[in-house]
Amino acid sequence: MNLDTGILSAIGKTPLIKLDHLFPQSGFSVYAKMELMNPGGSAKDRPALWMIKEAWKEGLIGPGTVIIESSSGNMAISLAMICKYLGMSFISVVDSRTTEMNLQILKALGATIDYIDCPDSETGEFLPARLKRVQQLLTEIPGSYWPNQYANPNNYLSHYHTTMKEIVDELGQVDYLFCAVSTCGTIRGLAEYVKDKGLQTKIVAVDAAGSAIFGGNQEQRRFPGLGAGIVPPFCRTDLIDHIVHVTDSDIVKGCRALAQKESVLAGASSGGVLAAIRQMKQKLTPGAVCAAILHDKGERYLDTVFSDSWIQSQFGQQLPAADEEFLT
Repeated sequence: MNLDTGILSAIGKTPLIKLDHLFPQSGFSVYAKMELMNPGGSAKDRPALWMIKEAWKEGLIGPGTVIIESSSGNMAISLAMICKYLGMSFISVVDSRTTEMNLQILKALGATIDYIDCPDSETGEFLPARLKRVQQLLTEIPGSYWPNQYANPNNYLSHYHTTMKEIVDELGQVDYLFCAVSTCGTIRGLAEYVKDKGLQTKIVAVDAAGSAIFGGNQEQRRFPGLGAGIVPPFCRTDLIDHIVHVTDSDIVKGCRALAQKESVLAGASSGGVLAAIRQMKQKLTPGAVCAAILHDKGERYLDTVFSDSWIQSQFGQQLPAADEEFLT
């Protein structure tokens, strides 16, 4: 069966656009890799397809296989789309942080939702609890398969072979690459490509304040897909040149500035990336060419990031307008 037809043929080769209105007169340029324009709405389409294709080639899965994965949203949506097209069932193990919008998308794509409402008793984190549930389902469902986005090398190899190559082919020299981290699959693939090709690109990891990835103190994180409660297996600090932590309010301001000034409606991690560029702007080399991964669509955050009432309930006040922050 050809796994590069139909909707699957639209994955990858996303546009790279220059952000003309943010950071004016900064002395550097920022180009956004529009991963949100993948058909499933996020960068997760690439690793989802790569993991499924390799498992299919190895004879591990085929029509009728039940695919099971733990995901906070985007990977689940990508897998649901791919599995539906290829005639496989998909079970998504989610937790309370998964947005209602993502749940609706998953159901529309025929996914089965398996909901974890209590975090792991030992760590207080949802991820270990979700992973335990995945293992339980694997033992209960004959012929089921776990892609394991957290440790499957095909996750980061998808970005190694496609995403970074596309950026370099279009821009040539890239001085700084800004990428949000969660499973660390995206940044691992991008960074390994940079290293193996001998490029001079500086890799900037954008992490959530309260994330444990780089040894920080675990605190409340309001947005899925940015940060993690554990150090992911894919994390390689030796490939990372700079680490920038962004707060939830930074994320909101970044998302709203991107929408208001560039007409790009992007998700939480993209707002974090824009906030990280702002934090580092005094340290960037004059004339630098920066690439930024815009991971997913903002429509999935209309009831959080872009909701004034939600902001009021979470932060106790309206956040200051983002425009002036990002234009100074």
